[in-house]
Amino acid sequence: MPVQRFHLTRGALAVCAAFASSHPALAQEANEPLETVTVTGNWLGSGLQNSVKNFAGARTVVQKEDIEATGASSIGDVMRRIPGVQATDNSGTAGSAISLNIGVRGLTGRYSPRSTVLLDGVPLAVAPYGQPHLSFAPVSLNNIEAIDVVRGGGAVRYGPQNVGGIINFTSRSIPDAPGVAGDASLRYTDFGEGGHSTQYSAFLGTQLDNGFGLALLYSGIDGTTWRAGSDEKVNDFALKWRYLLSPTAQVYGKLSYYDVKSMTPGGLTVAQYGADPFQNTRPTDFWDGQRKGIDLGYLNTLSATQEVEVKVYYNESERRSSLINAARTSNTVQPRNYQVLGIEPRYTQRVQWGATTHDITAGYRYLRERGDDNNYTVAVATGAQGAVTTFDNETDAHAIYVDDRIAYGAWRITPGVRFEKIDSRRTERAERSDKRAFDTSNDKALPSLNVAYLATPALTVFGNYGTSFGPVQNTQLNSQTAANPLKPELARTVELGARWKANGLTAEATLYRLRFDNQILQVPGSNPPVFRNIGATEHEGIETAVDYRFAGVLEGLSAYANWNYTKAIQESGATAGLDVPFYARRTGTIGARYEIGRFSASLSGTAQGKQFSDAENTVAESANGGVGRIPGFGTVNAQVGWKLPGKPGVQLLAGMNNLADKRYYTRNVDGNAGRMVGAPRTAYVQARVTF
Repeated sequence: MPVQRFHLTRGALAVCAAFASSHPALAQEANEPLETVTVTGNWLGSGLQNSVKNFAGARTVVQKEDIEATGASSIGDVMRRIPGVQATDNSGTAGSAISLNIGVRGLTGRYSPRSTVLLDGVPLAVAPYGQPHLSFAPVSLNNIEAIDVVRGGGAVRYGPQNVGGIINFTSRSIPDAPGVAGDASLRYTDFGEGGHSTQYSAFLGTQLDNGFGLALLYSGIDGTTWRAGSDEKVNDFALKWRYLLSPTAQVYGKLSYYDVKSMTPGGLTVAQYGADPFQNTRPTDFWDGQRKGIDLGYLNTLSATQEVEVKVYYNESERRSSLINAARTSNTVQPRNYQVLGIEPRYTQRVQWGATTHDITAGYRYLRERGDDNNYTVAVATGAQGAVTTFDNETDAHAIYVDDRIAYGAWRITPGVRFEKIDSRRTERAERSDKRAFDTSNDKALPSLNVAYLATPALTVFGNYGTSFGPVQNTQLNSQTAANPLKPELARTVELGARWKANGLTAEATLYRLRFDNQILQVPGSNPPVFRNIGATEHEGIETAVDYRFAGVLEGLSAYANWNYTKAIQESGATAGLDVPFYARRTGTIGARYEIGRFSASLSGTAQGKQFSDAENTVAESANGGVGRIPGFGTVNAQVGWKLPGKPGVQLLAGMNNLADKRYYTRNVDGNAGRMVGAPRTAYVQARVTF
């Protein structure tokens, strides 16, 4: 597609030129000192937020105060404000608090399988290589301090599957100052249809004079959402600690526990949706799970030119689903268990070589995954349990990476490479000679190159190239036969963009193009699931965002907007030339916030275009609601807040989402196929006490 490539390049140059020409302040700032290069081997760690402006790729960091200002009740609510990201609360069989469904740049959002999702730099998936899905996502919005979304330029250090970028959730930090700090919040939500729920959180932390710091985090949910019988209960605990060994060295750690149970109503036929879109025809379906984990780390800034960090983490997860069949005669129950051990040492060395400064980082990551997945049926009439099918899964993955951040004048150039070696085995646990066993071994070198030009203290122009590698996953191995030889997925991404920050204005624009080879997707309607390579897909588009904080008589007023266009096309087979399922070509967000004294008010809206639910791009909807074009929609949200004077501090919030009570839906295409209605008009009140 050479014509499109020409237009993308010319468009990027036009964007960069527009940024430079539309701001006369550039001439005044040209002589100011440029960014200082600092030793920071872990750019997803401390100090990350300060480097966003000059990062050589598309990247957005949302801080806690911004999260609270949106009135968001879930991570998906926050993610919709980030350019290039599409999030849904109703996707697949989960469609509930237990899952996280994020799609980036036209990639499938069902359980977020194309992004590397981290919590404090530790993989969030129950099995990062064998099952990198977030059908069970043990993370709560109230325990998060920042959300960092790196959509390009971060491929070398984090994987394996990062074609959809890297998303790092940072949990709330241990206080740096002596004394005790904390807060507690309570939020009551009433859905215009369905039920109501309560969210509550608590934080307590201290830094002692002897160098020991401690923080306790808790977040919970209890109630019912907008579908009948959609009960949810969540508990999320974390105990963080840190001990300063010296002014330059520290050890740190976190103990965590998470449990959840969520009733999942499932899809509706067209007739059922027309009669009552909020009804529940599957009242016995549910998902539940729990996770226990420990993270340990050692960080030492050895000198002004050296830094070393070692992370070790271990977690155990178990999750279970119970879904009734179409005839309502039996439930299929799928318990799964996972154990993950990770070791990650890295070292950064600064070297001065002529007119260039090099921050060279080398790192290694070992992940050991063990687990089992089970499947059995239970008869509805008698309660009799059928035979259990069990598969044991083993994965040992090694990753070695090295990159060199080179500073030369206003240029920041970072070449790098990651080498992955993955060995996996899946074995049926059965007392018979013909039990099934599958082995796979993959290795791949993944090069990347990031370039940023700091044109002025306000303007950064960047470009990058990266590669991503996705091995065949545990459950996909069952589909591997001589007639269906599954191949690992490989993606290549190119970005070109610009970022501006000065005088109250923050703006960015990124053009991107990615080619995704050998994508593995489930054959629609297959039960048990059958997976196949659908060949290549090509994704290209533009992400734009702007945020402006007014001064003068309008001080206290801020406004923001983003608009994104993605074209994701299948390139092989009978569906070549058609759209990839489950993404909207156009998405956008717009909003404004006003603060005066102790009072605040905000108004925002999000919108997305139509999308298809199958690779064939079927327009006409089937009677069961399992296939057909999904209409686009938009919603408007409003919030007001008031901070009461005195100590402790008290903040009251009240808001309403989907003000116009817009009715919209997505689809489930699994065994419980059909329409799944989105949230109706929803009102909430919240109180937060800080001390």
